[in-house]
Amino acid sequence: MSYPILITLHLFAGVTFIGVVFFEVLFLESIRKKIPADTMLLLQQGITGRARKIMPYVLAVLFLSGLAMAHHHFPHFSGLMSSSFGQLLSVKMLLAFSVLGHFFTAMYLSRNGKMSCSRFKFIHLSVFCHQVGIILLAKNMFYIQW
Repeated sequence: MSYPILITLHLFAGVTFIGVVFFEVLFLESIRKKIPADTMLLLQQGITGRARKIMPYVLAVLFLSGLAMAHHHFPHFSGLMSSSFGQLLSVKMLLAFSVLGHFFTAMYLSRNGKMSCSRFKFIHLSVFCHQVGIILLAKNMFYIQW
């Protein structure tokens, strides 16, 4: 697949995933105290239900396109640590795989009825912070050099 197509798929999937998390952390949490608990629970269940349906596909496109782009820059991932770009890309990938681990943890906790409100908040805040780092790296790894 051509690099322009990969980057387009990666950007759309990234915007989708990051947009959902940003919405949940910045907007949903701030209105929690202003909405009755039963309404908030229904709203959260609705968002979570929709996310469960589409996010696995979004994450698959995001990770597969990201790995393909990394492979484009570093065939077979050789020499990844030999440049500042490769080192920053490695940190970005580490953060991304940590986000994936958070996602699988959240899915596991939800399916087994162990997802509490505090766990939900912690996971979302942690993913939010990871995503801020990923965005900063994605925009700057082409420009930062040492």
